Amino acid sequence: MEVVVPEPSDRMRKLQSMIEKQPNDTFLLYGIALEHKKAGQTSEAIEFLNRVIQADPGYCYAYHQKGLIYESTGDNEAARQTYREGIAAAGQKGDLHAKGEIEAALEMLG
Repeated sequence: MEVVVPEPSDRMRKLQSMIEKQPNDTFLLYGIALEHKKAGQTSEAIEFLNRVIQADPGYCYAYHQKGLIYESTGDNEAARQTYREGIAAAGQKGDLHAKGEIEAALEMLG
């Protein structure tokens, strides 16, 4: 059976073009991660979210999205761990809104 790789969206092509010039831009990395998530490319999405977190450990919503992806693939333990890391990062950054959202996601997961 042949594996069909979907064509990248226009948005993805634009983001990839911009990331070539600014390879550590967290906003661009996050955008690419979300495009991969939308295309169902979970491992690529997680890879880009990890790059966001590596570049800026306080980028709280990267943890949230990464946890959601793990949940969608059925890896609830990885999701819980990611949410806990995100809660800690949000607490360190003082981002109470993000902290609350990630805590709610962890609580819903159980």
